[in-house]
Amino acid sequence: MAGSQSSRFVMHRLKIGLIGGGTVGGGVYQAIQRNGALMASRLGVTFEVTRVAVRDLNKTRTVEIPEELLTTDWKGLIDDPEVDIVVELIGGITTAREVVARALKQSKAVVTANKALLSAHGPELFDLAIKHGANLYYEASVAGGIPIIKVLRESLVGNRISRIAGIVNGTCNYILTRMKLERAEFATVLAEAQRLGYAEAEPSLDVDGHDAAHKTGILASLAFGFWVKPGEIHTEGIRSITPLDIQFAGQLGYTIKLLGVVKSFEPEKKSGKKQVKAKLGVQVAVYPALVPNSHVLASVNYAFNAISVRGDIVGDTLFYGSGAGQDPTTSSVLSDLADAALDLTHGCSHRVPAFSGRGDGGVVSLDQVVARYYLRLSVVDKPGVLARVSSVLGRAGIGISSVIQPEGHVGESVPLILMLHDSSNKSVQRALAAIRKLNVVKEQPVLIRVESLE
Repeated sequence: MAGSQSSRFVMHRLKIGLIGGGTVGGGVYQAIQRNGALMASRLGVTFEVTRVAVRDLNKTRTVEIPEELLTTDWKGLIDDPEVDIVVELIGGITTAREVVARALKQSKAVVTANKALLSAHGPELFDLAIKHGANLYYEASVAGGIPIIKVLRESLVGNRISRIAGIVNGTCNYILTRMKLERAEFATVLAEAQRLGYAEAEPSLDVDGHDAAHKTGILASLAFGFWVKPGEIHTEGIRSITPLDIQFAGQLGYTIKLLGVVKSFEPEKKSGKKQVKAKLGVQVAVYPALVPNSHVLASVNYAFNAISVRGDIVGDTLFYGSGAGQDPTTSSVLSDLADAALDLTHGCSHRVPAFSGRGDGGVVSLDQVVARYYLRLSVVDKPGVLARVSSVLGRAGIGISSVIQPEGHVGESVPLILMLHDSSNKSVQRALAAIRKLNVVKEQPVLIRVESLE
């Protein structure tokens, strides 16, 4: 009987076309050579990389790829009828969009690690996948080696997600960690991060929060079933954070982290005879936040990522790991290749759900969001200053929970730190505009939200 069963086993062979032979593309090629047999034993599928499309055939690469596999003709690679799976690893939006669209139109499975592409053109590409009976896989687009896409798409499919809070940009987390441990200035740590390769020469994508916003939007779309447009995501970076803020946050029992935050809000019930179904409101934002030192996210350091997800049935879960780099991203690409292989060999199209605007919800303005706040002012050191600031906050209906007026600071101005009670973002911003006009306030105020994560 055992022999009869084994005789029916068929090892399938799938051919892969890689678009991109750089850090991740080279890593994927190398990993298939190294662990291809292991994957075959687990999946019943062998992978063969047939072609690797690159921009420059003569470029020196960290991973050696045989010359006979290299080509500059990515269109010819996609059009090759023998290529079963197209893996897009070139980054950017313009050419990558053409690559993915061309492959999907030929009903080929596509794997991508391109969060910027999905953020900008996700609905279009997922609609193409539906129209042409293809699957689009994107595990590597968020949080490197952490399988958060599969978790939301499959493992927690039976849960209503109420909150996601994550450290999803390793560059910012690396900078904030070193600023905390070394009491170093942002500019100093950024320069060192660039030297070590943790930050790009032009770092705005990371430090201004845009990379985290791309990833947070994808997670929000997965969790709530409607596509979150990039322009709907409130985005702040970490340039304004100083060692002084990190020091005072520590005294108050917090650590400052750049968070991607997704929260649901119960829709307002309509009154009257006619009942109108209200859309679910969802906050989708990226900003620096004070995280309680008692929460595990506060202890995630350097370039690591971590994502906390709360479901109505499972409760709180946490996913932690390397968020970027060749090996973590390669691992997620291999995971998608495994899914694509099983879908292709078993004839499963659309096993991986696509977004097509079916979710019933919308992104709420941050003005509607209520939070606690840390406020640091640089003020003239004389009696009556706190009273004037408190008066402005009081007129806005904003309470103060604690005040720090540290000793030992000299000069024309001194720091004044206020912890504010729960208030709407709209109220706080209006009060801040009035505080800026006070002649006792000498520098731009620093306002940071508090995320209790309760």
